[in-house]
Amino acid sequence: MDGNANIVDRGRDPGAGQDSMDNVDLNNPELYINRELSQLEFVRRVVAQAEADSLPLLERLRFLCIASSVLDEFFEIRVAGLKQQEAYGSMQRGPDNLSPTDQLRHIGNCAQELVEEQYRLLNDVLLPELDDEGIRFLPQDHWSEEVRGWLENYFNSELAPIISPVGLDPAHPFPEPLNKSLAFIVTLEGKDAFGRNSGKAIVQAPRSLPRVIRVPEELASGPNEFVLFSAIVSAHISELFRGMTATGCYSFRVTRNSDLFVDEEEVDDLLRALEGELSARRYGDAVRLEVSNDCPDDVVSFLAAQFRLSEEEVFRCNGPVNLMRLAALPDLVERPDLKYPGFTPSIPRRVRSQDAMFDAISKEDILLHHPFESFAPFVDFLRQAARDPDVLAIRQTLYRTGTESAVVEALVDAANRGKEVLVVIELRARFDEAANIELATKLQSVGAQVVYGVVGLKTHAKMCLVIRREGDSLTRYVHLGTGNYHIRTTRLYTDYGLFSRDRALGDDVQKVFQQLTAMGKAGKLKKILQAPFTLHSSMLEFIEQETQRAENGESAGIYAKMNSLIEPDVIRALYRASQAGVRVELIIRGVCALRPQVKGVSENIHVRSIVGRFLEHTRVFCFENGGDKKVFLSSADWMGRNFFRRVETCFPIEDKKLKERVFSETIDCYLEDNAQAWELQSDGTYTVKKYKQTRKAAQERLLDKLSA
Repeated sequence: MDGNANIVDRGRDPGAGQDSMDNVDLNNPELYINRELSQLEFVRRVVAQAEADSLPLLERLRFLCIASSVLDEFFEIRVAGLKQQEAYGSMQRGPDNLSPTDQLRHIGNCAQELVEEQYRLLNDVLLPELDDEGIRFLPQDHWSEEVRGWLENYFNSELAPIISPVGLDPAHPFPEPLNKSLAFIVTLEGKDAFGRNSGKAIVQAPRSLPRVIRVPEELASGPNEFVLFSAIVSAHISELFRGMTATGCYSFRVTRNSDLFVDEEEVDDLLRALEGELSARRYGDAVRLEVSNDCPDDVVSFLAAQFRLSEEEVFRCNGPVNLMRLAALPDLVERPDLKYPGFTPSIPRRVRSQDAMFDAISKEDILLHHPFESFAPFVDFLRQAARDPDVLAIRQTLYRTGTESAVVEALVDAANRGKEVLVVIELRARFDEAANIELATKLQSVGAQVVYGVVGLKTHAKMCLVIRREGDSLTRYVHLGTGNYHIRTTRLYTDYGLFSRDRALGDDVQKVFQQLTAMGKAGKLKKILQAPFTLHSSMLEFIEQETQRAENGESAGIYAKMNSLIEPDVIRALYRASQAGVRVELIIRGVCALRPQVKGVSENIHVRSIVGRFLEHTRVFCFENGGDKKVFLSSADWMGRNFFRRVETCFPIEDKKLKERVFSETIDCYLEDNAQAWELQSDGTYTVKKYKQTRKAAQERLLDKLSA
């Protein structure tokens, strides 16, 4: 951003005090990075991992696939929303002041560049390196007679019986392919048995069929030779149109608007309404068309017209149309040397005894840092609660967990044993709605009480409460976390989980559950900061306290780690803190609308993003507080939706040792990272931080320190 100097008076002394600070318009759109373009910068950082030859080869391919998955969701939700705003003539603009049309134009240019880079890396870097390792995809002109015969038999026995080609004519209009499903457009010559010839047909690929097929080792020149589903279909496409000649077969995929809409004020049963919406998601309005690079221009134009998309919304793919399908390859190849080394999450010594969770929590608060430390203690906690005759009730929130889960099994067991089990399930957890509907039905069938949160708000808080009779009183044991109760993601995401029997914390959690289920007010909470009530104002208050200290000449600092930062009030507060001299260190994985290092505004703010083996998911907020640090863990990012449209919890870490541990492992360690860190520049781009001497990668250091 070359206009930094225009934001403030050129001659202003950064240390000139409040009068000079007041001269800066902190609402200036140039001080804000567009949310959507920031998200694409995150995709760019993920794509860059595919080129990093310091990483294992198959993991680099996996990163390329992850980038495609992120882009898919970006188009399904963010681009779809902007297209709707544009269609309705919306005048809504964010702090950056870009209109929906301006954003869509910038997104189109940036996304096209990203897609071109993805396929360049695939074709010029990854596939040749995989080939060197004996892992290869066989193109049709490399099929031996033996392989060709096997593939013909595979097509006739496995594919042809369940593929239904549709010739296009007035009786067979253009079908509506499912969202993100692979399809083929076939150009034809000749007439069929009924004398019809429209010249085109559509073949939809069943989603149940694998997209990567291993060639039998006895027919291949090595153990790891594969053929793509699309190559098999293209080679045998004429067999689906006997008597006609297929002159071309081109793969394509359409991405559709996948944001569900339910008018919660007009529905009586949210579960039933969502069930109806889920089927509509598959056929929403088209927002992107991907086609194989060899598809003729006239065929591309025909497809784009069917989906009412412009030329700018068409993406030509120089390779498999859906790169995400290649993510199956690392699991099909037994090459540990080309993958991340395995690790075993550790279990703290004081909770290793499977029957001692309540005793261990009674002695002191227990903090687990996933995935370096195991999620098993939480599962043991629930299982023990289910079996313990002194446990009377279990309360839990579930946002994403899956129906086949040890967590769910423990809750089912507790309900079957007569415990009072109450589960708050967020049905609207995006792309997990169907699983959560099934989960709700499963829990209700065993007698658990299931509620769906609050109308108009998503319940995003991660909390569990176990009420246990101990002597003549009831004791509340709580687990609060930054991440979901999902067994699989606890091995892939970084998150914190806290066990405690602190009375005030237990009272707060119980009040929040009562608020979610009984529609009453929770009253004033003693320790937990809750969205949509106190979290936003509290964060602003803590930032302002650091600002005041800096203005008084005291040491002041703000350290925060989260997934996204876009809420404008918080950004303005951080700008004012920086102007006052507060050190602001932000570790933000994805979207960041704050513009750091702007003269006179954000010179004291540094923003970095860590992209590594694990998805960074911890939310940690720390404030110097005059030498007595305030440390909070949270389920919420600093975004408007988290502050105002979700039920979130943010809880303090008060034990001195645990407080020091969180700061050391999540702030110090990540600020020292010189191997996987990207630093945000004032123009909105990121530069990778390269180590000059000792390599320090935060995730690797935590693996060494914490895993078994």
